[in-house]
Amino acid sequence: MLEVGTKAPEFTLLDKENKEVSLSDFKGKRVVLYFYPKDNTPGCTKQACGFAELYPHFQEKGAEVIGISKDSVTSHGKFAEKYQLPFVLLSDPELQAIQAYDVWKEKNMYGKKTMGVVRTTYLINEEGIIEKVIGKVKAAENPEEMLGLL
Repeated sequence: MLEVGTKAPEFTLLDKENKEVSLSDFKGKRVVLYFYPKDNTPGCTKQACGFAELYPHFQEKGAEVIGISKDSVTSHGKFAEKYQLPFVLLSDPELQAIQAYDVWKEKNMYGKKTMGVVRTTYLINEEGIIEKVIGKVKAAENPEEMLGLL
């Protein structure tokens, strides 16, 4: 994970509508940047729906929510439509941001070692500096926890 107080790495990725989105597009706003393993899985769905439910409160506090996984733009589009997700979802199949934010790690699934995204959430301030890092995120609790930090 990256350190609190360091500059958040810039990225440009495609959103669910195939438009380029960069971190710098949100300069002047706080950003809740969360990395998750896969669309339409139980934990990821709970986390995304939690952010969707609380999204108006994030907006009231001047913050934007961005979710990133290595799923395709098409997968994100279906996921966002199915659960009416109002925030930005970015596709990172090349692992550009995933590796820059140090969330691509070895995982142990049923005794088998694989590489994958470790659920992690960053709070980035208006100047692009990392304000808070939460590793070992509990998917269902993360949206409420992040709102509390604002």
